[in-house]
Amino acid sequence: MLHKILKYGLIAGLVVGIALFATTVATNGQPPPGYGMAIGYLTMLIALSAVFVGIKRYRDVDRGGVIRFWSALGMGLGISLVASMLYVLSWEAALAFTGIDFPEVFANAMLERQKAKGMSAEALAKLAGEMEAFKLQYANPMIRMPMTFAEIFPVGLLVSLVSAGLLRNPRFLPARA
Repeated sequence: MLHKILKYGLIAGLVVGIALFATTVATNGQPPPGYGMAIGYLTMLIALSAVFVGIKRYRDVDRGGVIRFWSALGMGLGISLVASMLYVLSWEAALAFTGIDFPEVFANAMLERQKAKGMSAEALAKLAGEMEAFKLQYANPMIRMPMTFAEIFPVGLLVSLVSAGLLRNPRFLPARA
């Protein structure tokens, strides 16, 4: 099982990590347009489809077509964990490669977005203070890396829950003879 977790975790991690790295380098760290977040999460879902494939292959090949929910969930979480760690490493590599000051870029984008929405000067000043605190926190890798991990792992948890729920039923996409 560990072999399959590593195999499918690496596949998912490479897909999402390469996409993250390439996007960051291509946009030079500038915040993507409004749909950028949707593209990011869609990429995560596509990459984390390896969770479903990994659980199904384990069920069909190694377990004779039967797997319990908790075993499937554990495998899915293992694959998600490996993929999430590669995602974090890809983000760190992208930051190092591009040399961008992401917290500064992010804070400026947030302030501009709220200013364009007509936020009051008082509320804007409060947000600016929060963004300064964010910049200080983000400079610490022990805070930045868990923040990055928290972007993708909940998606992996959701995919793992759905996959385990579906694949525990041996009649759902049964193994071919």
